This record gives sequence, structure tokens and C-alpha cells, in this order.
Amino acid sequence: MYKHPFYLKSTFLTEGKKICHAFFGRQGGVSQGIYKSLNCGLGSKDNLAAVKENRDRVLHAIGSTENSLATLKQKHSSDAVIVNRLWDYNNRPSADAIVTNEQNIVLGVLTADCAPVLFADSTANIIGAAHAGWKGAKAGIISSILLSMEKLGSKRENIVAAIGPTIAKSSYEVGPEFHNTFVTEDKRNQTYFSPIQSSGKFFFDLPAFICSTLNHLGITKVENIGIDTYNEKKRFFSCRRSTHEGKSDYGRNMSVIAIIDRNPDA
Repeated sequence: MYKHPFYLKSTFLTEGKKICHAFFGRQGGVSQGIYKSLNCGLGSKDNLAAVKENRDRVLHAIGSTENSLATLKQKHSSDAVIVNRLWDYNNRPSADAIVTNEQNIVLGVLTADCAPVLFADSTANIIGAAHAGWKGAKAGIISSILLSMEKLGSKRENIVAAIGPTIAKSSYEVGPEFHNTFVTEDKRNQTYFSPIQSSGKFFFDLPAFICSTLNHLGITKVENIGIDTYNEKKRFFSCRRSTHEGKSDYGRNMSVIAIIDRNPDA
């Protein structure tokens, strides 16, 4: 098995013997330039062969095989889909969360500051993965993925969740219009914002907003990895950082979860 040099795991999601997962960063791939090195975004302008090799490395690192990865055409929505067989990448559904109870289908989401959120019900062997930017989180992507897991037989009290590397509050500066959108909808959302003195702007805490949403929806066992993609330049891709640096594009971090009968550390 290919030994990947760097990925993160959640202690909450390792309880199920058949469920394996990983939050990957930018290390251990073959891409060059601004995409160096583990860019997994086929929607980027990176070399296609390099991206495919990177995605294969992700699969090998968790003990899976080539052509077992299911990803989405992400669009910052509240749409979730259930997968029971693999689809061709060119025909992938437009959604931001994916759920399965099938073995050997690796669920993957791509992020570059947005939050990757992985879900597992090890009692029912049901898993899910969500791409949760502020738009999707506010629109209800967390609720959608939980409902999809329940359709397959999951019980909410058995679901655990982990929030992977995402942009931290101290790096996420937003304007007053952004702030007003949240606070007008619910005054309690003020708790996720901290005003920046003399600028009229705010810092927004996306991971805290997602954690609170999960708790409100009955998911009490939640782990936040707590790593800031913006500040960890050597370890993670960041859309906001690339924009601030004047780059024309950016790499994508991959997060995966699967039900497989293999030990990812073997």
C-alpha cells in the first residue's frame, strides 16, 4: 500500500472497525507550481494526469483501490445525494453532500477553506461527507445530509461528525453585508462574529457555526480538527490565500470516508 506522508484523522470516526477516513492536505502528491503537490481538484487548471495520480494516492493511502472514489459537482448548496453505485466523473451529480451504506465506495469532498464535514454511524454502517462553506451551511447542508443518512436507516443519536481543516475565525474577514445576512435571519448568529475595530468589518467563525448547527440538529459528538487552512500554507490549499497572493487558481484539499474491510494503517 502507498504510504501517504500526511493526513489527519478524527478520533470520533475511528470507532467503527469497517469505517476509515482521512483529511488530506497538500503534501504527498505530484502536481507542480501553484498546485504543489496533492491537488485533487479535477475542476482546477492543473495537469489532468497529475490530479488523477493524486486522487489515486488518496485512495491507496486509506486502503482502497483505483476507481472507487465518488465526488460531486459542488455548488455551495443544501443538496445531498445517496450513492449506491459509482458514477462516471463527467456525470457526477450537482450537490454538496453524499451518503452511502455500500462498502468500497469512497466518498470524497473537495475544499480550500470551506469545511469538509465527515459523518459516521458505525452501528448501521452508514457514512456521509459534506462540503460546507458559509452558503451551504446557512442554507441547510447539515440537515440535508442527516436526513439522507436517516433514509438509509441511521439513527441520529448514533451519528458522529468531524470538521476537518477549514479557514479559522482569525483569518476569515467579512464585510457588514455578510454579517447582516446572518444576524437579520437570526440574532443569535451574532455570537459567530467579532467586530474588527474601526473598519466596520468582522471576523466570522465558520467551524463554530457548523458545530452549533450540528448540536442543534441532535449531533452531540462532534470533533473540530481546529486547523486553519489559510495560515497553514505548507500543509493546505486555501482559496482566500491564493486570491490575496494574486494567484490565478488554487489547489483543492481532499477529505474521504469509506466502509472497507481494510486497516488504513496496515
